[in-house]
Amino acid sequence: MRVSQFFISTLKEAPAEAELISHQLMLRAGLIRRLGSGLYTWMPLGLRVLRKIENIIRDEMNRSGAIEVLMPAIQPAELWQESGRWDVFGPQMLKIKDRHEHDFCFGPTHEEIITDIARREIKSYRQLPLNFYQIQTKFRDEIRPRFGVMRAREFVMKDAYSFHADEESLMQTYQNMYETYSRIFTRLGLKFRAVAADTGAIGGSGSHEFHVLADSGEDAIAFCPNSDYAANIELASPLLSHTKRDEPTGEMKKIATPGKKSCPEVAEFLKIPLEKTIKTLAVKANDQIYLLLLRGDHQLNELKVRKIPFLSGFQMASEQDILQVTGTIPGYIGPIGLDACIIADQAVINMSNFVIGANKEGFHFMNVNFDRDLSIPKHVFDIRNVVPGDTSPDGKGPLEICRGIEVGHIFQLRTKYSEIMKATYLDESGHTRNMEMGCYGIGVSRIVAAAIEQNHDDHGIIFPSAMAPFQLVIIPIGLHKNAQIQEIVEKLYKQFINAHIEVLLDDRNERPGVMFADAELMGIPHRIVIGERGLKESTVEYQGRSDQASQAVPFDHILSFITARLCKN
Repeated sequence: MRVSQFFISTLKEAPAEAELISHQLMLRAGLIRRLGSGLYTWMPLGLRVLRKIENIIRDEMNRSGAIEVLMPAIQPAELWQESGRWDVFGPQMLKIKDRHEHDFCFGPTHEEIITDIARREIKSYRQLPLNFYQIQTKFRDEIRPRFGVMRAREFVMKDAYSFHADEESLMQTYQNMYETYSRIFTRLGLKFRAVAADTGAIGGSGSHEFHVLADSGEDAIAFCPNSDYAANIELASPLLSHTKRDEPTGEMKKIATPGKKSCPEVAEFLKIPLEKTIKTLAVKANDQIYLLLLRGDHQLNELKVRKIPFLSGFQMASEQDILQVTGTIPGYIGPIGLDACIIADQAVINMSNFVIGANKEGFHFMNVNFDRDLSIPKHVFDIRNVVPGDTSPDGKGPLEICRGIEVGHIFQLRTKYSEIMKATYLDESGHTRNMEMGCYGIGVSRIVAAAIEQNHDDHGIIFPSAMAPFQLVIIPIGLHKNAQIQEIVEKLYKQFINAHIEVLLDDRNERPGVMFADAELMGIPHRIVIGERGLKESTVEYQGRSDQASQAVPFDHILSFITARLCKN
C-alpha cells in the first residue's frame, strides 16, 4: 500500500479529553475519531488492526468447532421480559420503540436471542452439542463513557453460546474455549492471564476472565508466581491460617483517642502496628444492623459479603442507624457490649491483644482478646480483599497483585436461560430435558486499546506483529529528487508485495523526520530506510520498532532478512 493511495491522519497532540495512553495514541495515530460520547469511527488504519484481530479470533473459533452466525443487533423486548432481564439489566440497556410503539433494545448481549434460536431449532440429543458464535456490534449505555474504545458505549464483540445434553459435555466445551482463548491471545502477541471470576449479571455457576496485563488496568488480579492460581481480586481468597492466638498480655482498658476515627489514625496515635487494630463496619440488611469485623489494614470485599445468604442485599448503614444501635458515630463503634449480629473476617479470629472501638466518641479499647473480653463470633467468613503476601489458596506460595484489562470472559451458564425460556430437547429415553449452556465473550475492539496499553513507548504504539496495520514500512529519503532511489524503491516494494508481506510505502514528499515520527507513532513493527548513502553501498537501513539502533542490510538480502524477522514473531 502506498501512502499516497491510503489515508493517514496523524496528530501531533492528543485531544484534552484523552486520559489513557491508549486513547491518546489511537487518536494521534489516526486509528479512531470521536463521533459522540462513547462513539467512535474506526478509520482505515484502525480498521486494519481490528480486522486482523477478528480474523485470528474467527480462525481459532472455527478450529475449535464453533459455527459462525449473525444475530440482529435490535432485539424485541418480549424475549428479555421472558428471561426476566428487561428490568434487571438496568439503564445500560438502550431501550427504543418502533413506529408501532413496540419495545425493542439495542442488544448489549445475546443470551435471549440464541436461546430462542436453540429452542426452535434443536429437538433431539442427536443435535447436541452445538456452539454458535458471532462477531458483532453491541451497545451498552455506559453512565460515563471514557478511555476511548476501552469503555465505549458501542463496541465490537465476539460472543459464543454452546448447548449441551449434560454438564459433562458443557465442561468439555468450556475447557475447549479456555484453550481456544489462550491460543487467540497468544497469537495476538499479548501478555495475559486467565483468572477465576464472578459471573456477574450474565449469571451461571462458574467463569474465567482473560486479562491483558498492564499497569493501567482497571482490575486487580491476585496470582501465585509458583503455581497456576490466579483470580480476580473480588474472588481471590487466602489460605485459611490455623495459627494459634497469642495469650493476653494485659487487661482490656478504655483509652482516649480524640479525633482519631480511622484505623491508620488510631495506630499512629497509639504507636502500634496497623494490623493490631480491628475496624467495625455497620451494614443493614432485612431491616437489621450487622457488624462486620476486619483487620485494620484490610479492605472489605462487598462481593464476598453479598454471597452470605442473609446479607445478599446489604447496604452500608446510615449514620443515624449507627447512632441508634451503638450510641456513637462511625469511627468509634465496636462489638463489645452491643446486641447485634457480628460477622468476622477469617483473619480477625486469630488476632489477640488488639484495639477496637469503644462505642463512645473519642475512645477505643486496648488489649482486647477473644474468649476473655469478647465472645468468638458465630459467623466467620472470608469478607476481605487479599493482599500481597497472603498465602495462595493452593498453598504453593505467597500471592502477588497485578493490574489487568479484561478482554475475554467465559461462563458456565448451566440451565439459567434454558429453564426459564424452555429450551429443551428429548434425551435417548424420550424424556424432555433442559439444555446445558455456556457463554464465551471477547471484547474485540477493546483488545486494540489493551494491546497499546501494554505495548508503547514515548514515540508511540508498538503493535505486536500479528495485529499491526502493516508489517513493514519503507521510508525513502529523496524519493522525488533521485531517479535511482525511485527505481530501487519500486523494485523492493514489488518484491515485498509478491512475497505477500504487508508493506506500506511512504511516498509522500515529506521531511524524513515527519515520516519517521509517523511510522513510530503508528506502531509498524519493521522499517527500512533507503537513501543516497545506502545507494552507494548497495544497502538499506533496517530497524525494528523496539530496536535501539539500526543496521545496514544488503539490497540482495533484505527480502530474506525481513521474511526471517517476520517468521520469528
